[in-house]
Amino acid sequence: MKHDTPSSLERRALLKASLAAAAGTVIAGAGALTPFAAARADSGKVLRVGYQKYGTLILLKARGTLEKRLAPLGVKVEWREFPAGPQLLEGLNAGAVDVGTVGETPPIFAQAGGVDFVYIGNEPPAPAAEAIVVPHDSPVKTVADLRSKRVALNRGSNVHFLLVRALEKAGLKYTDIQPNYLTPSDARAAFTQGSIDAWVIWDPYLAAIERQQNARVLTDGTGLVKNLQYYVATRSYASAQPAIVNALLDEIAALDAWSTQHLADVAGLLVGQTGLDGATIELAVKRTTFGVTRITEATLAYQQQIADTFNDLKLIPKPLTVADARWKA
Repeated sequence: MKHDTPSSLERRALLKASLAAAAGTVIAGAGALTPFAAARADSGKVLRVGYQKYGTLILLKARGTLEKRLAPLGVKVEWREFPAGPQLLEGLNAGAVDVGTVGETPPIFAQAGGVDFVYIGNEPPAPAAEAIVVPHDSPVKTVADLRSKRVALNRGSNVHFLLVRALEKAGLKYTDIQPNYLTPSDARAAFTQGSIDAWVIWDPYLAAIERQQNARVLTDGTGLVKNLQYYVATRSYASAQPAIVNALLDEIAALDAWSTQHLADVAGLLVGQTGLDGATIELAVKRTTFGVTRITEATLAYQQQIADTFNDLKLIPKPLTVADARWKA
């Protein structure tokens, strides 16, 4: 299927509309934010952490160690949940949170949209933790069979780059498919109802659809993408409160070290936090990686590759210099 290529102004308008819609979702999900609440970001008395319903930060929330670490500094921790990385970054842009965790692609779209954030750290690659799936009885057997098919994904999420790379390897262009931009919950409904042909998704949604619907994996990210998890912060907060940001990273590092030795306990905590069954969480945990590091030149180069790819595809409105978003602590 051939798609019309929007003009630069149209792409910018679409991006702004998308960000505005995400902002509405954030505010609706987190409760109405007063100007005073948004202005607290640089006070240093509150650290507002954006997290998703899986991953390291939800574990940190469950264990309560960050609160203990920051209490002597007079800093309170507030936790705010988001459905995916794009919405979390818009929440950061709107002043709803100070720090958060997202996949590798959301920061590219956010930087292109003018969100003023910095990368403060990342987890190791987890390429098997995201995949393109189809119904178990689908006639689609390979990625090449996705030509003209309806493929669901959360626009600007970590799986967006996986889809681009997988299509490229299969000899297809992005314009050869029909992308359906849906949130994970809407995409799952569409997948189970048969209104889409394939779904590009990450854990634990991936593990859930595999176990509960017997979804078949066409390809995961192995050999295609790194699927890094990034920790990001507003530039203003990271600049004003480097001690708090470093304390957060220290607690994440301690949690990662504990997690690698206590995977059964990690699974147990995640079952309680996500509401998913133990077998689904155990499958997802097997594909999870732990070990936060500071941002390196190699990591920035990888992010630059993603930015250049999306610029070439006209999915972002302008070229980016990813290094502009590096935290200079």
